[in-house]
Amino acid sequence: MNDAFVPTVSLVLPCFNEAQNLPAVFAKIPSIVTEVLLVDGGSRDGSVEVARSLRPDVIVLGQEAPGKGLALTIGLLAATSSIVVMADTDCSTDLDELEEFVAALVGGADLAKGTRYLPPGGSDDFTRIRLIGNWFLVRLVNCLFRTKWTDLAYGYAAFWSDTVRSIGLSEIRELQHEVNAEGSRRPQVYGHGFEIETLMFCRTAHLGFTVAEVPSHERQRIHGGSNLNVFRDGLRVVHCIMKERFFRPASSMRATNSLADRMTVRRMSTPAPTPPNNPLPDSLSH
Repeated sequence: MNDAFVPTVSLVLPCFNEAQNLPAVFAKIPSIVTEVLLVDGGSRDGSVEVARSLRPDVIVLGQEAPGKGLALTIGLLAATSSIVVMADTDCSTDLDELEEFVAALVGGADLAKGTRYLPPGGSDDFTRIRLIGNWFLVRLVNCLFRTKWTDLAYGYAAFWSDTVRSIGLSEIRELQHEVNAEGSRRPQVYGHGFEIETLMFCRTAHLGFTVAEVPSHERQRIHGGSNLNVFRDGLRVVHCIMKERFFRPASSMRATNSLADRMTVRRMSTPAPTPPNNPLPDSLSH
């Protein structure tokens, strides 16, 4: 790879009461990340203050309605870098792997999604029901979208910013004003919940973009508990798969240019090389 082709990288971190986990997360943010966006869902434990103390240049964004999906959408659309990476603030996604996701994009993919099923990937948090559910969901998507993925319900991924703008996320962000009158933390709007990763991955495949899988190891969260409900959120994911396959026409959004053309445009719009006193990781320098 030409050394002049050095993309800027934004990191999007959805957050709700993760103050205890943030120090460990921020300590692992690699130097190639040029912008960090923390999307806070109304934390009451001082998460925002902790984030600002750890990284004064962090960009803090808020959301009016609940849900991880809305948080990711807000962050992805607000990012200003060439590449945008989404990860978790509970320490389950290992930011030491972030450079591999960026390298996969620079190597010629529109989306790089994590997989826990390719070596040396894995998971410290798989229960039997999660294993069975993910097995079923992966095969359903592979059948309906003609993909050959090994993992689906995993939220560690990286996109080129033009890919993000092509998959129709603005409609999800614009629905954030539909707040539950009773103040429930449960997402009420399609795309606002844990189905967001499936939505983005399915749209990317449906639109003909190139997807690469990057081996990743899912860690146990250090503090707190997960907001994921296997059965309720699993049904939301199934509904998402069917909706994206059968009720969303791809022709109006489908990319009309080739991957080679997209990569050429990306190279042309890339900023100048990183100065010598901030050397690139080996994975991005060749």
